[in-house]
Amino acid sequence: MTSGRGWTWRYDAYAPERERLVEALCTLGNGRFATRGSAPECVAGTTHYPGTYLAGCYDRRTSLVDGRAVENEDLVNLPNWTLLRYRRLPEGEPAGPWLTPDSDELRHCDVRLDLRRGILHRDLLFRDARGRGLRVGHTRFVHMGDPELAAQRTTFHAYGWRGEIEVESVLDGDVANTGVERYHHLERRHLTGHRTLFAPGGVAGLSCRTSDPGHLIALAVRTETRPERPARSIRTSTGTVQTYRLPIARGRPAWCAKTLALLTSSDRRPGELLAVAVRTATHAPAFPVLRAAHEAAWQGLWEKGELHVPGEAGHILRLHAFHLLQTLSPHTAGLDVGVPARGLHGEAYRGHVFWDELFVLPYLGLHFPDVARALLMYRHRRLPAARASALRAGHQGAMYPWQSGGSGDEETQEVHLNPRSGRWLPDHSRLQRHVGSAVAYNVWKYARATGDRRFLYGEGAEILLEVARFWAGAAVFDPALERYRVRGVMGPDEYHDAYPDAETPGIDDNAYTNVTAAWVLARGIDLLGELPAGRSAELRSRLALGEEDIARWDDVSRRLHVPFHHGVVSQFDGFGELAELDWEAYRERYGDIRRLDRILEAEDDTVNRYQASKQADTLMLGYLFRPDELVELFARLGHRMDDATWRATVDYHLRRTSHGSTLSSLVHGWVLARLKGPGAWRYCEEALLADVADVQGGTTGEGIHLGAMAGTIDLVERGITGLEAGPEGLRVAPVALRELPRFAFTLCSGGHRGVRLRVLPGRIGIHVPAGPGGSVSLVLPGERKFTVLPGEERWFTL
Repeated sequence: MTSGRGWTWRYDAYAPERERLVEALCTLGNGRFATRGSAPECVAGTTHYPGTYLAGCYDRRTSLVDGRAVENEDLVNLPNWTLLRYRRLPEGEPAGPWLTPDSDELRHCDVRLDLRRGILHRDLLFRDARGRGLRVGHTRFVHMGDPELAAQRTTFHAYGWRGEIEVESVLDGDVANTGVERYHHLERRHLTGHRTLFAPGGVAGLSCRTSDPGHLIALAVRTETRPERPARSIRTSTGTVQTYRLPIARGRPAWCAKTLALLTSSDRRPGELLAVAVRTATHAPAFPVLRAAHEAAWQGLWEKGELHVPGEAGHILRLHAFHLLQTLSPHTAGLDVGVPARGLHGEAYRGHVFWDELFVLPYLGLHFPDVARALLMYRHRRLPAARASALRAGHQGAMYPWQSGGSGDEETQEVHLNPRSGRWLPDHSRLQRHVGSAVAYNVWKYARATGDRRFLYGEGAEILLEVARFWAGAAVFDPALERYRVRGVMGPDEYHDAYPDAETPGIDDNAYTNVTAAWVLARGIDLLGELPAGRSAELRSRLALGEEDIARWDDVSRRLHVPFHHGVVSQFDGFGELAELDWEAYRERYGDIRRLDRILEAEDDTVNRYQASKQADTLMLGYLFRPDELVELFARLGHRMDDATWRATVDYHLRRTSHGSTLSSLVHGWVLARLKGPGAWRYCEEALLADVADVQGGTTGEGIHLGAMAGTIDLVERGITGLEAGPEGLRVAPVALRELPRFAFTLCSGGHRGVRLRVLPGRIGIHVPAGPGGSVSLVLPGERKFTVLPGEERWFTL
């Protein structure tokens, strides 16, 4: 069972069937690399899956799938540095078996993740048939202060016997990407050219490179023992083994510590990489010193990023924040990486970058703006690739890929496997052109929240204007409608990739795609008017933007087609003409119908025939935009969007959604909270439980859902408070949810560094720290405006 409160996440019994989930949720990282919370005794297999992943370390391989060559780029599983085997050598007896959590002698296993300090503890008790016990305690951390280091210490206590513990400290390079069963048809070996060495001080080194030359990887592990004993060292073709025999008796414990140094060629360290790794491991501080510095670094993170919410919801939110900060820490600001949808916690989605920064950047913008800016720079560096993609598709501007990796090219697979039917099917999800609007939206919102005009006028302007150029060219005028149309796309729903019986993929005029495209075009016009004259002239010249182009932008932004049916916004043109699904019949037949697309395909049917969505699509508009903003957006497009129409739209689509994505319940909870609608907390709660309860049945073990985790934190900080940071200061319009009556958090962005907000029923408090930050302007409902001075704490009635 799972237990623990406050700062501890705990599993107090060993259950093989959930071990992959435990490994994912107990992953440790520092924003540069992460190691799954796997048992150090075990190699990859059905139950256990150790994995270490370096941000941005991808490898491209070609596989033969269903008779065709398919190219995929994967986040690489690196050599396993945690592997530690041990067995008992009682006096006068032969060696016992190697012990693991799966041994018959296991009597107890307790796993504790210390969220405050970023440390994983695993305690095991073994007892043989004669009652002789061995207690084993593992302590592991991935250093948050020094992003090249990690460490693990194992302590052994004997009960009722004496003798020796034989310990093998292994650096295992014989690894592959085997963490996702449905990818087993793909090429899984990514490391080659292994080279090993030993150095004084108990140091073993291993270097290798990705198969697609580009990443040279070097690991060095320093192994220390108490009592000190010499090692018998063996080199294999792919790794090293150091064997120790440590005397042990009751009251005389023994321990073994492993300190890792991980470097890659992208670090640009002077000298031969493996030699540098060996030196780094050799001179790394002792375990207690390393641990103290690591804990201090985590303390600094929590001072900027913690959200205080009471109860079980707060406990889960703290876990979510922990995993977000492990994936995207201040160290990430110095890297060229995006937001991996499944964190650095597993191999699902092959480590690719989708649109999840849409759910991640709001939190980072409020607490760690430098990290948010770095993630946007990942998109800017891939602007040339997005331009090239648009050109190949016959368009101007920038067409960002649905799945991005190292290069910024489209990495979406061409085929995917339906595990229910065993059939390989065409994958058309690369038609989700709305990802470009998400990138542009993130640029604008980041700049508004942080006041970073230097970025907005520089790299941000280049991104936003190029996305606007793409939409202006992709929209085609339809004289019959007297409106512009965007054809052959997919919406966020992801179920509908074609019309029934159509020979070509894609649907037309997805409402979410068109409305967000109109928003981007309008913001592009605003930005051109806001830019300093010289910069505006420079960009107009570089992008060949004349007055007729700007006029087209304005026209398209006002006349993009938004389909309606039965008085509600349609998901896309023709959605209302699709058949209705017998939802109750399918629930009764299958129980869990989250992946309705797979169920129907296995029945030789297709979800394209039905009004059924995987996740929020049209209703994503209610996540991105406040109700008053929706009114303004639809008015610009020539439509009336009053409260009744939007509520009817929400109700219509909510009843036709299977929630096959963890983001779906998050978005619906957000939308209903903004509407003060019934059932909002039910969806919020499902979003909270998505990973910790593995509601999708096995997916969390393949990697956490980073967007959903970050989105739950943002739901509290911005969704429930109505918080918006902008040029006029902090605007707050709280939504009352009795399930979260009180909470507090601290902002560390722009002019709001160290500003603390506290929300109580009917009241909100704000504390502005003394110092150079200056006063804070606060706008409350009813346009009540206040100024809170440095060193002042004030409370307001809502």
